[in-house]
Amino acid sequence: MPTPVLRSLHIRPVKSLGGVAPAEAVVEPWGLAGDHRWMVIDASSKAVTQRERPQLALVTAEPLPDGGIRLSGAGREPLTVAVPGPSHVVVSQIFSTKVEAVPAGDAADAWLSDHLGQEVRLVHMDDPAHRRPVNPKYALPGETVNFADGYPVMVTTTASLDALNDLIARGDHPDEGPLPMDRFRPTAVIDGTAPWDEDGWARIAIGEVSFRVVKPCERCVVTTTDQRTARRGKEPLRTLARHRLIDRRMVFGQLLVPEHTGTLRVGDPVGIGYR
Repeated sequence: MPTPVLRSLHIRPVKSLGGVAPAEAVVEPWGLAGDHRWMVIDASSKAVTQRERPQLALVTAEPLPDGGIRLSGAGREPLTVAVPGPSHVVVSQIFSTKVEAVPAGDAADAWLSDHLGQEVRLVHMDDPAHRRPVNPKYALPGETVNFADGYPVMVTTTASLDALNDLIARGDHPDEGPLPMDRFRPTAVIDGTAPWDEDGWARIAIGEVSFRVVKPCERCVVTTTDQRTARRGKEPLRTLARHRLIDRRMVFGQLLVPEHTGTLRVGDPVGIGYR
């Protein structure tokens, strides 16, 4: 089998919004530079994601060189949002974790509130080195994460997606497949492995950067959401529930923590260390 390679990279500056697929990206301790540094919260300061509001998929956030973002989509005029200056922080909540963040401002709040039809705010993680620790059950001392669900990087493989789509084609809802990789919202996608090979990974090196493989990525209703239309179906959760249960959880892909910083480039070779 040929050496696996990095197929694509994905940066989504705002949690649960669309993003970009650059040819290269800098790896910081808490994730790719610019990735998941912003989050939408509701009036009670809880994270608003595609779990509750699938129409977030219809908005794209493009990272800007100065750390700001450009919101576009949903038939609305684009809006440029600058990194907020020193200001008061709000205590937001992502799952059960409280995280301090800086409000982005009235213009961004109004743009997103109008799209969702409810009062929301956009907040920015100003200090990812100190704001949110990785789950201590799996973390090493001092490891932190951005506004991603729980870990800095999530990797998937094209071989496993092909295998999953084969299972969907033989299941109860074959008309819903084949599914594109964007259903799983990965940070990095790898070509050239065997299907489900990632189940045995302990460590991988992508180009000049190595990562500790923490655990499989548990999957939720977001994967049933078409990222282009925001419509939901049954797949892939129905097929994952039948064929991809690990510790009674539906899984696809692996969660990673960087072991050091560096730059990833599409086409980089991937070295794999197994358990």
